Amino acid sequence: MQASQIAEDYPAVPVDSDALAAAKLLAEHRLPGIVVVDGNSAPLAVLPASQVVRFLVPGYVLDDPSLAGVLSESVADRVAEALRGKTVGELLPESKSKVVVPVARADDTVVEVAALMARCRSPLVAVVDEKRIVGVITASRLLQVALSAT
Repeated sequence: MQASQIAEDYPAVPVDSDALAAAKLLAEHRLPGIVVVDGNSAPLAVLPASQVVRFLVPGYVLDDPSLAGVLSESVADRVAEALRGKTVGELLPESKSKVVVPVARADDTVVEVAALMARCRSPLVAVVDEKRIVGVITASRLLQVALSAT
């Protein structure tokens, strides 16, 4: 079985798209992360949901977590405002710690995809054909395929 046969549609957003819309997409579909693509639909990075959550936390709370308990609910209700006017690219970690998308070719085998996923310790692998993303294989999808033979 080839990667293209088990790849699924998965949300991907352009690097210059609206950060708040991307965060809503993550929340609505309960995704662990979202694939960020360039203008040619080539995968650039994964924006983990945890990175979006981290961006919502004020810097002074990151420096001193005990301050989180003293914030009023009205402050907590406004944290999403921090995303307004930002792009997805602005939410990505600095380049040296950016979560790079492991990329499999459309004709890679399930074992090749599993090896890539394990080597990169990534819960998803982008599947590309001619550098254009055609789908994503998540760890749960890969396990589903692997266990269906038992």
